Amino acid sequence: MSYDESQQPTRGRSGRSTLTLAVAALVPAAVAGWLVWQGMSGPDGGPSAASVAGAAASPSAAASPSAAASASASGDTRDDDVPGGTVPAEPSARARPLAGKAVVIDPGHNPRNRDHTAEINEPVDIGTTTKECDTTGTSTNAGYPEAEFTLDVSHRLRALLEKEGATVTFTHDNERPYGPCVDERARIGNTAKADAAISVHADGSAPGNRGFHVILPAPVKGGGADTSAIVGPSRDLGEHIVDDFARATGGSPANYLGEGTGLDVRADLGGLNLSTVPKVFIECGNMRDSSDAALLTDAEWRQKAAQGLADGIRGFLKK
Repeated sequence: MSYDESQQPTRGRSGRSTLTLAVAALVPAAVAGWLVWQGMSGPDGGPSAASVAGAAASPSAAASPSAAASASASGDTRDDDVPGGTVPAEPSARARPLAGKAVVIDPGHNPRNRDHTAEINEPVDIGTTTKECDTTGTSTNAGYPEAEFTLDVSHRLRALLEKEGATVTFTHDNERPYGPCVDERARIGNTAKADAAISVHADGSAPGNRGFHVILPAPVKGGGADTSAIVGPSRDLGEHIVDDFARATGGSPANYLGEGTGLDVRADLGGLNLSTVPKVFIECGNMRDSSDAALLTDAEWRQKAAQGLADGIRGFLKK
């Protein structure tokens, strides 16, 4: 049945229709809003912590919490400006315990000193007296030179120290025709402001004299020498090296000096007298004893020796 709407009572019918439609629209919305609020409410009826955090987080941050946890656990961070998006984690302080430390390694003698005897015999001032610039060093009975031994151990030691973050300086690396002289060796350590310096040697004592020893600076003051500031820390360095060298190599302190302590104090070495930084010498063994020589000529043992020196230096620097 049709009708003409314009003839009907306009006020009553249209008012009721509008109100009915408005109420019908509001009820579902109110119910939906109540359900959402209940889902987001905390135990006390307020908004839950999770809902607040979810509202504050960006969609991308909320999208993959497991991925974020995985990146955090691996130590990687993300960066859109880096190819691949991954920024490698910085090496930890534990992995590089010697970062910021300066170490000077002084490989004893020089393989070519033997070709420059006149030059290395020239006297130099060691503070309290004069002494020859350098010497040729000793060798095993089979002809393995001390100067080659000291370079080999020094290279191994440098690699270990640099791996732990130390800045390492050599007094020479077989690039010179001879030397350097003992006074220059000390100056190199001083100029580098070394936190620790070590001169690597092997002894040339009588057969039957076995073992290693560390040489410490004596209290010396005179001329250009003054060891008063380094005697204490040098002894500390030496004691660390004795302990760790013995542990790493399985060797024993020298049986012919130092009364079994592995320590010897000397006032006649320019490399110690003229040093202004903590410094020691190590005689890793006796090249003239066949048993010690068998160790000194073994590459595996030399690696152990380098490890013992590195451990001792680290212990001293990190005390």
